[in-house]
Amino acid sequence: MTLESVETSSQSVVVGVAIAIVSSFINGSTFVLQKKGILRARKRGDSYLTDCVWWSGTFAMIVGQIGNFLAYNAAPAVVVTPLGALGVLFGAVLASHVLQEHLNILGKLGCMLCCVGSVVLIIHAPKSENVTTRAELEERLGDPVLQAYVAVVALLLVVLIVWAAPAHGSSNIMVYISICSLLGSFTVPSSKGLGLAAQDVFSGGPSSGGALRLSLGLLGTLAVSILIQFTFINKALECFSSNMFEAIYYVTFTSTVILASAILFREWTAVGVADCLGMLCGLSTVSAGVFLLRFSQESTITWKEAEAKPKED
Repeated sequence: MTLESVETSSQSVVVGVAIAIVSSFINGSTFVLQKKGILRARKRGDSYLTDCVWWSGTFAMIVGQIGNFLAYNAAPAVVVTPLGALGVLFGAVLASHVLQEHLNILGKLGCMLCCVGSVVLIIHAPKSENVTTRAELEERLGDPVLQAYVAVVALLLVVLIVWAAPAHGSSNIMVYISICSLLGSFTVPSSKGLGLAAQDVFSGGPSSGGALRLSLGLLGTLAVSILIQFTFINKALECFSSNMFEAIYYVTFTSTVILASAILFREWTAVGVADCLGMLCGLSTVSAGVFLLRFSQESTITWKEAEAKPKED
């Protein structure tokens, strides 16, 4: 790889990170706005589909997904996905004002850890992509390990959607979160692969026919995955707190996306041992911050000494 190509790749990563940060803040508002719309509609006795606030959250989700698509095609997925913690941070702050979900000192500490972890992730991020052409992508799609992983994920999704969701979805938040997170194994790689295949489609070369078929397949996978995610996200918001859902969803979604990207794009092979450990520490810091944000909703922090209980005779 020439010095010029390395510099171009580094610039692309910087652009991707910038887009990912903006998209994270936009995505952070979606769950809060949709939850607010659901509560308003429930108070009126109407469907949330008639509420303008819910639709504003849906529009923000569309804009955020477009931003994610651009970010995933400019920077490695192992960098873009963890930066979603900034969306959790923004969502928690916004929820404290819009939904009156109290953010105590524990939640503020979680916000700080999200910021620190995100900075560490950016510093130790891969500086170049490991898959840059459609031919390399098609070769990776034929990997038996990837095909086995896809089969296992598809089987788990069928069990969760057909059996677990109707039976336990409204009482166990992990059912809806597992469905949405596992679908990340399809949405993120499809977004990234679609960008690679589209380059050959619009080039008009002799291989544009194969690139078009691959693009349509990836686009169909992406569309179906996003629609199913959208459905179960709203089901979850009808039953659970937006902060609770977003915090746990971030950790599980990030984990599945990084695993799928590691199998398909092998982005970790472009990272040294020191950077790899740095990214793991950054992800752990972000995850700890997200969980603090989550648990801050159920705990009360006070600096006053607890009053001693009177002794019983």
